[in-house]
Amino acid sequence: MPSILKLWQRFVILLAVVLLCIGCSSVPSLSYNPWQVITVPTEANLQDISFTDNLQHGWLVGSKSTLLETTDGGQTWQPINLDLENQNYLFSAVSFSGQEGWIVGKPSVLLHTTDGGSSWSRIPLSEQLPGNPNTILALGPQSAEMTTDVGAIYQTKDGGKTWKAMVQQAVGVVRNIARSPDGKYVAVSTKGNFYSTWEPGQNAWEPHNRNSSRRVQNMGFGQDGRIWMLARGGQVQFTKPENLDQWEEPQHPELSTSWGLLDLAYRTPNEIWLSGGSGNLLCSLDGGKTWQKDREVEDVPANLYKIVFLSPQQGFIIGQGGILLKYQQPVESA
Repeated sequence: MPSILKLWQRFVILLAVVLLCIGCSSVPSLSYNPWQVITVPTEANLQDISFTDNLQHGWLVGSKSTLLETTDGGQTWQPINLDLENQNYLFSAVSFSGQEGWIVGKPSVLLHTTDGGSSWSRIPLSEQLPGNPNTILALGPQSAEMTTDVGAIYQTKDGGKTWKAMVQQAVGVVRNIARSPDGKYVAVSTKGNFYSTWEPGQNAWEPHNRNSSRRVQNMGFGQDGRIWMLARGGQVQFTKPENLDQWEEPQHPELSTSWGLLDLAYRTPNEIWLSGGSGNLLCSLDGGKTWQKDREVEDVPANLYKIVFLSPQQGFIIGQGGILLKYQQPVESA
């Protein structure tokens, strides 16, 4: 009996070693690291970033009513204190078009500026608003499009005085929601069981079953016209370019990992960045066919949950606990 126990123990140890080896990343390393860690004077969880028309003057928002301003393209940031009765708002989104900007968050709050952020005014929202404001997009002078965390979509053309409902009923509590440049939306249900799509002219959201047993983590639109999907277990998938209702085969950029995929963003139609937990960052230079890992970012002690490219030359990655990475275009790809 003791010999059988020893053999079993050896088998378990051997199995653990094999699994450890399998878990070791075989993803090729990226030959350069274009991301610089920026010191931000807050430990709040940052949520979104936007710039005025010169791309030097920008704003960061986050939890605990956090509002930060930069005038040097995001290299340095200064906190801005707003005169609000509640200093514990979660500012979830900020968006500028020229000098006009918007901030939304919860508990239900909407802020507006027309002078590049020199002054902010609070715009009252109806108590009948379904859900809390979740995203905001500045569309032009006095115009913006806002969503709530239950999938309601509203548009204003008079600086927020009145709002028009774009969809007749909300979709339900959503994990995340994304908008394409031409006004289409995709929303993931709070548990990742299904997703829904909407496009201008439709009265209601169109629900879709997820196409695998894995729960959906995040979705969005790519510069190449495709929709992308991140699912549990490190899975990424793209729709077919010619048919957005059909999905290509799922990919696992890094097999046997314990960290999840959180966000995806295009720098160019062919260069895609993919972020995840524990400072993990992947890059594809061929439109998502193959992936390389930026190993110099692995030491960043944070989950990297949002990637924003304002232009091919200017981008940021937002992480938890006040972590911010700034894109610096490599000399060889400049």
